Amino acid sequence: MRVIILVLAAALVGCQTTNKDSVITAQPFIGLQERQDRTEIRELVGVDPVRTEWCAAFVNAVLEIDQIPNLNDQDRYPPLMARSFLYWGERVETDDIQRGDIVVFPRGNEGWKGHVGFYVETQIIDDKEYWVILGGNQNNEVRYDMFRPRRALGVRRYINTNAQ
Repeated sequence: MRVIILVLAAALVGCQTTNKDSVITAQPFIGLQERQDRTEIRELVGVDPVRTEWCAAFVNAVLEIDQIPNLNDQDRYPPLMARSFLYWGERVETDDIQRGDIVVFPRGNEGWKGHVGFYVETQIIDDKEYWVILGGNQNNEVRYDMFRPRRALGVRRYINTNAQ
């Protein structure tokens, strides 16, 4: 069933050859909740969202749909750890962030814990800058949330060296 979901999601994205917008790919999944839509999320990301922190699994699934190398394609870093994305792709300076870049944030007080999602845009609210991040396991669902940029541990981008 996971294969069927990935094929259907790839069809929604359309035929793109370069500069794939993972935000667009992720949008059809907005609103999926880990308990209510447990089976669908499990089929998409490959883990039980009720028992496993699944933000990294969601990012990996979206990248897979976009046919972009992801952490499931390697053996060096744990693919379900958000902080593993600090070693994925190319490092990006925060002032050069672009839509679709992957952003890693800390979570909790333990140094290995984190959260990961896709950068959408910057918003200024009450003179404070926020990044809008689209991700899985944000309040137990796929949704947009606002994060302070200064909290980001890193921003990463896939550079397609095979692009024409």
